[in-house]
Amino acid sequence: MESFFDWFRILYDNTGINLPFLYDSYDRARMWNGFLMTIKLSVVALFFSVIIGIIGAWLQNSPLKWTRRIVNGYIQIFRNTPPLVQLYFFYFAIGALLPKVSNGYGGEVPILGGFAWAAISLSFFAGAFNVEIFRSGMEAVPKSMTEAAEALGFSRLQIYKDITLPLAFRVVLPALNNNLVNLVKTTTLAYAIAVPEMLYESNQIWSDNVNVTEMMIFLLLAYFFLVGVLVWGMNRWERSLKIPGFGT
Repeated sequence: MESFFDWFRILYDNTGINLPFLYDSYDRARMWNGFLMTIKLSVVALFFSVIIGIIGAWLQNSPLKWTRRIVNGYIQIFRNTPPLVQLYFFYFAIGALLPKVSNGYGGEVPILGGFAWAAISLSFFAGAFNVEIFRSGMEAVPKSMTEAAEALGFSRLQIYKDITLPLAFRVVLPALNNNLVNLVKTTTLAYAIAVPEMLYESNQIWSDNVNVTEMMIFLLLAYFFLVGVLVWGMNRWERSLKIPGFGT
């Protein structure tokens, strides 16, 4: 591998195309850690945004009026405000109200760091859209199925968990796929609160090496790869769950 990395150093010497994250071990470690951080943040936000969507869609059909109003209020707030503003709100406004803990060196640090706030903010942001996505899927499930389940004595939670959600999930996968793709791309906003993901590490590298063009091309290709893998996986999952004649 060393000869492979050295080729990029020779490329820089001969052409001026500077890719230090390939030939320099320090920059290579920084970029790799940023890549892993992007994946970690994406996975955490994807998981919790889907959970929020599933729970929120169920609560939207609650017989309690105030429960429905709270869910609808959450959707309106997070769907109608910029995700960067939400991120700043959580990190600077909510974070400032929380207690601090000792860092072991005589100082104090916030109880939640940048990564935690980025994951929370992005999960709530994408979750608001996921609630509406799952709600639309629930409405696509034939009413006769839920009525039959009610006649058999199923509880409201049992009907949602065992009948409505599995069928709705198959219907919403295309729309859910689009929202999750947007969520992965939105993880770049974590750069604003110094979460060391790919964009942040790329900024550090191009600040040291003045190679903005090369780093931006790399970022474009890296996110194209990440999103492409997600789309490929979601499309395969969609085909494997497809029920012939349902949801078409």
